[in-house]
Amino acid sequence: MKKRTLFLALSAVAYAESLSVDKIVVEEKINTVTVKNLSSEELKSADLAEALAKNAPSVSLVRRSGIANDIILRGQKRDNITVIIDGTKVCGACINRMDPPTSHVATHIVDNVEIQEGPFDVENFGTLSGKVEINTKEPENGFGGEINLNAGSFDSKKGSLTLHGGNADIKALVTVASEKSGQYEDGDGNDFAQQLINMTNGTSSQGAQYQPKYADLDAFEKSTLMAKIFAHISENQDLRLSYTANRNDNILYPSTPMDAIWDDSDIYNLEYQIRALGKYSDVLDFQIYNSQVDHPMSIKYRKKAVATNPLSGMPYGDITNHLTTEMTGVKLKNSFDLSNTMVTFGLDTSKRKWDGQYYQSVSGSYMQYMASSSTPGAIKYSLNDTETVNKALFVKTHSKLGNIDLDFGARYDDTSIENGGSAQNSDFDSISANIFVTINVNEGFRYFAGIGKSTRVPDPRELYFQSSMAPNGNTYVGTPTLDQTSNYEVDFGFEKIYERFTLKTKLFYSMLKDYIYLNGQKKVNAFTNIDATIYGAEISGAYLATQSLYLDYALAYKRGEKDDPLEGQSDTDLAEISPLRAVIGLGYDYDSTLGAKLDVIGVSDWDDYDADNGEQALDGYIVLNLKVNKEFSNGIGITVGVDNILDETYTTTNTYKDLTLISTGAEINEIMLLNEPGRYFYLNASYKF
Repeated sequence: MKKRTLFLALSAVAYAESLSVDKIVVEEKINTVTVKNLSSEELKSADLAEALAKNAPSVSLVRRSGIANDIILRGQKRDNITVIIDGTKVCGACINRMDPPTSHVATHIVDNVEIQEGPFDVENFGTLSGKVEINTKEPENGFGGEINLNAGSFDSKKGSLTLHGGNADIKALVTVASEKSGQYEDGDGNDFAQQLINMTNGTSSQGAQYQPKYADLDAFEKSTLMAKIFAHISENQDLRLSYTANRNDNILYPSTPMDAIWDDSDIYNLEYQIRALGKYSDVLDFQIYNSQVDHPMSIKYRKKAVATNPLSGMPYGDITNHLTTEMTGVKLKNSFDLSNTMVTFGLDTSKRKWDGQYYQSVSGSYMQYMASSSTPGAIKYSLNDTETVNKALFVKTHSKLGNIDLDFGARYDDTSIENGGSAQNSDFDSISANIFVTINVNEGFRYFAGIGKSTRVPDPRELYFQSSMAPNGNTYVGTPTLDQTSNYEVDFGFEKIYERFTLKTKLFYSMLKDYIYLNGQKKVNAFTNIDATIYGAEISGAYLATQSLYLDYALAYKRGEKDDPLEGQSDTDLAEISPLRAVIGLGYDYDSTLGAKLDVIGVSDWDDYDADNGEQALDGYIVLNLKVNKEFSNGIGITVGVDNILDETYTTTNTYKDLTLISTGAEINEIMLLNEPGRYFYLNASYKF
C-alpha cells in the first residue's frame, strides 16, 4: 500500500516505512509538486480542480458549479497554463470555461498529478507559466480491483469500480464511475437557486433566476469510463492503448446566464515505445491522440426562456450556444545518453478545431438563432469553424557536473490560426528556451535557480468570439489582431532538510509581454495586449513531532500589476491574483491502519484587485476540514470526514469579466459570486481485492 510522505524527497524514507494507511501524498521536488493517491483519498467529489486546490499551495480554485471547476496556477489560467492528461492535450469546448481541461478526468482514475511552475516545459505547445500533468491509473500484473461507495451532504452519491488483470506480456484495466449531487448549500443555508434569487431580486437580471419547476434540479450528474491495454510486444517494444469517456448532464452554473445541458468528451490515446535502437537512441517514443468535446449551454432552465421578448412579442425560448472542439496531436521524441548528459529531442504537432453556433427553440424544434430579425434563420456563429495548427521542434538536456544538476530546454513553434468568417487569419512563430540549475551542497541542503522564456498564441475565443447579441459577421468580442504572449521569468530558492523538520522556499518574478487581457468596459474587440508582471513566494515543509504526530504547512503569496492601465481605465492591479493563502495540516496516526488529519486553510482579504474589470473586495476566511481513515485486514477501508466544520460562508473566486457572469446591478463591479459549500459530511467505504 502507498505510504505517506512528510518530508521532501530525501527525508521521507524512514518515516514512510512505518505507515500503511493510504493517504494523499504531496511530494516537493525542486520545481515540481507531485500530488499522489487522489483516487483513494479525494472522496468528496470527482472534481480534480477542487482536489488540487486543497493539496497544492500554488493552485487556486475558480468555483463555477458543484463540479467541473477551473484552476489558477500562480495567477494564471486558461491557455496560460498547459493541462496534459496521459500526454494528451485536451481542450474544453465552452467559450465561458464551463468545461476546463481538468473537468475531463475524474479523481477516481488519477494516479498522480505533477505541477511544474514556470516556463520550463518545452515538450508541449503553449506552456506559458506552468504545466499540470495528469497521469491516470495503469494496469497491473495479476487480477485485482477496487470498489468505492461514497455518500455525503446535499444528497451527494458516488460509486466506482476498477478491475485490472494480466501478465508480463499483456495487461488491461477498466474503471467505471457514476456520481450525482443536489445543489449544495452555503454556510447561510442557501442553495444555488436561492443564492441567485438573493443576488438578482429587484434587478434587471431577474430573468437569470431558475424557473420554479427547475429550482430543485440536481447540480450535476457525471459518468466516467476508462479502459487501457498495455502490450509488451518484445524485449524492447511496448504498446499502450487507452480510451476515456466522460458524460456530464445538466450541470448548473448559477452565477452564469446559461447552464450546460450536457458535456461529453472522448479521449483516444496510442503510445509506442522502442528501446536500445542504437548509440543515439536509448528510448524512442511515439504518441498519437485525439480528443473530442461536445458542449451545449442553454437558458432553458431560467426564467428568461419563458419571458416575452419585447421586440418580437414571443417568448425568448431555449437559446442555446452549442460548441464542439476536437484536438489531434502527434509527438515523436528520442532520448539517449551522451557523456553523462541525457539528451531528448523531438517533433510535436497538433491541430485543434473549434466551432460554435447559436440556436433558438421554435415550437419545440430548433432553428439557427439570429439576434437581428432582418435575416431570420441565418446561421449565427459564436465561433466560425476555427482551426489552430501547431508544428514544433524541441530539445532538452539533463547533465550532472559534480554536485550540480543542469537542465536546458529549447523549442521552436510555427502556428497558424484560421477561421471560417470574414476576420483575418493569424500566423505566429516563436522560440522558447530555459536553463535550470540545482546545486546540491550536501545531502540535506540544495538551492536552485532558473531563467526562461516561453510563448503562447491567442486562442480562437480571444480572436473571433461573437456574442449572440452582436450583428452577424461584423462585430467580434474577440480581437483578430492580437499578438502572441511571451513570459520572461526568473525562479530561485532553496531546500533544507533537518532531522525532524523540512523547509523549502521558492521565489519567482515573471515579466509578461503582450499579455492577453480583457477590457471589461468594451463590447467590441474587448481583448487586448498589455505588459504586466507577476511575482511571489511560496514556503512549504513539515515537522515530525513524534512517530505518530506530524505537522505540514504551506504559504503562497503573489502580486500582479499591469505596466500601464487599460484604455479608459486607471487600475493597474492584475486580475485573478488571489491573496495570501496558508495551509496547516495536523495529522495523527494511531497505528499502521488508523489515521486522522485536521487541515486549517486561511486566506486573507482581497485588497489588490482589478475593479475596472469587474473584480470586487472580498473578505478573507478560515476553513477547517477533518478526515479519519481506518483500514481493515480484509481489504475494507472506511473514511469519514467533514469539510468546513465551522459552516463558514465564503468564496474563493473573484469576478474578472474574462468570464461571463450575471450582473446584479448597474455598476461594473456588481457581479454575482458563487459561495463555497457549507458544512459537508461524507462517508466512504472501499474494498480492495
